[in-house]
Amino acid sequence: MEIHTIGFTQKSARAFFESLRQKGIERLVDVRINNTSQLAAFAKRDDLRYFLDEILGAEYVHEPLLAPTRELLKAYRDGEIDWDGYERAFLDLMAERHIEEVIPEEFFGKRTVLLCSEAVPEKCHRRLVVEYLDRAWGNVEAIHL
Repeated sequence: MEIHTIGFTQKSARAFFESLRQKGIERLVDVRINNTSQLAAFAKRDDLRYFLDEILGAEYVHEPLLAPTRELLKAYRDGEIDWDGYERAFLDLMAERHIEEVIPEEFFGKRTVLLCSEAVPEKCHRRLVVEYLDRAWGNVEAIHL
């Protein structure tokens, strides 16, 4: 199964939505803690829900189980932990939440993309989500847009 990921920073609205259109995305899963910030421009929750429906006919879902805690994110951003520490803590958090059981594989039966703010996946938790699900289910391919 393919799970796409995308970050919205450093992308115009045109580039963002065209990437989703080209991949035939049917559902966007927002994995951000804060999805209403004015800094998110076209990717604020309510605007994004509207644009996805109007432009792509796609569904918007906010899934905080796939987001880090505010405390974990703050510790990383403030330099209290490095990326390796953040990655270990987030993987432990997903295991504690049993995301592979709470969110069934069938949820990804629609062509789905995970959304976060980071421009690239290397140091973003959306990549960790897909890798975690692949280890749990054994059949997940990440496609980073």
